[in-house]
Amino acid sequence: MPPSKDVVKIAVQMMGAIPQLIELNQTKPLSAVVKEVCDAWNLNNSERYALQYVDGLQAYITESNRGEIKNGSILQLNTAPDHEAAKLHSGIQSNHMNVKTDSLKKLASLSRDVAFAQEFISRNGLNQLFVIVEEESNAGEALQYTLIAFVELMEHDFVSWETLSPTFIKKIVSYVNVSLMDPCIRQISLAILENMVPTSRALFDLVKQEVTLDRLIALLQEMIQPLQLKAMALLIALLLNASESERRDMMDYLGEKNLRQFIHKNIVHASEPIADEMAHYLYVLQSLTLNLLERRMRTPMDPYSQEQRELLQSLRHAAFESENESSAGSFNTERRRSLCAKEFRKLGFVNNSNPAMDLHRIPPGLLALDSMVYFSRHFPSAYSRFVLENSSREDKHECPFARSSIQLAFMLCEILHVGEPCSETAQAFYPMFFGQEHFFEELFCTCIQLLNKTWKEMRATQEDFDKVMQVVREQITRTLTLRPTSLELFKSRVNSLNYSEILRLRQTERMHQEEILAAPVLELREQLKPELLKLIKQQRLLHLCEGTLFRKISSRRRQDKLWYCRLSPNHKFLHYGDVEEGIESPPIESLQDKVPVADMKALFVGRECPHTKEKSSGKQNKDLLDLAFSVSYDVGEYLNFIAPTRYEFCLWTDGLNVLLGREMVSERTQTDLDILLSMELKLRLLDLENIPIPDAPPVVPKPPSNLNFCYDFTHIEQ
Repeated sequence: MPPSKDVVKIAVQMMGAIPQLIELNQTKPLSAVVKEVCDAWNLNNSERYALQYVDGLQAYITESNRGEIKNGSILQLNTAPDHEAAKLHSGIQSNHMNVKTDSLKKLASLSRDVAFAQEFISRNGLNQLFVIVEEESNAGEALQYTLIAFVELMEHDFVSWETLSPTFIKKIVSYVNVSLMDPCIRQISLAILENMVPTSRALFDLVKQEVTLDRLIALLQEMIQPLQLKAMALLIALLLNASESERRDMMDYLGEKNLRQFIHKNIVHASEPIADEMAHYLYVLQSLTLNLLERRMRTPMDPYSQEQRELLQSLRHAAFESENESSAGSFNTERRRSLCAKEFRKLGFVNNSNPAMDLHRIPPGLLALDSMVYFSRHFPSAYSRFVLENSSREDKHECPFARSSIQLAFMLCEILHVGEPCSETAQAFYPMFFGQEHFFEELFCTCIQLLNKTWKEMRATQEDFDKVMQVVREQITRTLTLRPTSLELFKSRVNSLNYSEILRLRQTERMHQEEILAAPVLELREQLKPELLKLIKQQRLLHLCEGTLFRKISSRRRQDKLWYCRLSPNHKFLHYGDVEEGIESPPIESLQDKVPVADMKALFVGRECPHTKEKSSGKQNKDLLDLAFSVSYDVGEYLNFIAPTRYEFCLWTDGLNVLLGREMVSERTQTDLDILLSMELKLRLLDLENIPIPDAPPVVPKPPSNLNFCYDFTHIEQ
């Protein structure tokens, strides 16, 4: 009798027959298992049949994936993939339109299965699809299913995208460029072009030439969300695979066409919520746009550059030209040089005799100079007021414009992550970015005026420079976390967050910190911790029971397929399976695969995961590593995850650790515990409000020498 681990109890069904309950011996050849099933139903030619999963994608059972079959799985007996591939290959060539369409529809469904795809491609099936596309005159259901099947077959990476014929590519491009084409066909065509772009430079150039930026902008203006999403995906693919000069030219052209304002109005502020994938594309577009500033940010000022010297001198002229233009002409060279040095000192340059030295620091380099010049030209009144107001103060109380601007530009580069590579999964974009041209410069102009305001509120001196910058950073970051939808709203909120408000917030946080550090409170915290940790564990397991939609990350595309995983209500199985786009929370019965919790052995995160080790040969994205985790449940068997967000990563790793009987170690656990402890302590200490809590408990007095003062009730009871 074979070991129990080699035998799984399953059900096999077939249309028109009574289901069989069998014990599948995993050591027996699959062909022998199929023959036994066929014999039980008196079916001849068992080689024409194969087993499939009933639910989900109805994948074929093969020798390579049979180990994934679990106890309780329901399979069905169906036509073997090689015979099905031959049948459909013949069907799609039929002269009868109904037969051809039905065959293509079934092909589109079965092409997701790797075993079927391999058989169909080996019969030159892709070439037949090319013929249908190249010769198809009418765009209907047949063409739609043809394109879906083509995409699904190409997803398996058996064939390179570079093998596509020019005629086929021309047809796909025509579907995108014809406005009256069915939106579904245009969406699939955009997806095909998106996959072609990163494959080779030749395909990139071809797509960039045939599908113009004007056409993509027109597609984005069509108020069909799926079409907008695919158009944005192709646009981002083109930008990511372009050279720096090409990307800059493309960004400039998109700016001329006001793409950013359209996105702000019709996508950011659309009536329907922004999907996760669109949020990622908006983040990438924002990141790529800001990264165009990197070259200036990393270039120090060249004191021998005539253009850069003129920009520097324009700052001085804009602030002091009116008061010196009448007398400067009569000064000799030495006197003029002395006057320039004095004016540069008033502007706040540390090295006033050679102000170019202040701009040698990178970052922010020339980006600081550009920002100062932008402020002086677009807000001349505010600029003159800033400089002249501080020139009239005592030396120690003046706010140095240049020094402050250079430090502020550097701070904004850090906050906005200028020059950092795009994350493969991030979705954090600023809505106000898309509502404002020259976003960085406009934000700088708002923040430099905020800095001057904060300097006056703090009555700061030169020694307080770093303290002022810390307060300004806090004002900016606190306001950005509110995600204001416009720069005007940002300006309003950041100015209302004045220095006194920052002090109040800091004091509240400090008092709260002091309260929770008192010895009696610390003791109470320790008593409350076990109960609250138990509550957090319950929440984690409930979240796992609700389940989460995950994306499979591939090397060729940012995201490949969707799959769903959830914990059974009795906490005994992890159910998972592939799902279609748009399905939010599939029922647990539709998830065909499961892993017994009792079989789970270990949890791996980051670089320890097998699916990140496989990609370690290339440049690994740090964000992807931060979101990766795996569960081992058998020898060499893993369930691999890429969490959609860091929040989901924390909840899932905590929940899996609870199932494994281990401690929860994510940063979210500590955050949740602190919040719950804070709330519980406030409730427990509510009656002690405004009463100082001593550092040590009061001394308990000695017991009295006798208890004669107590009344004796015993005689009453008698």
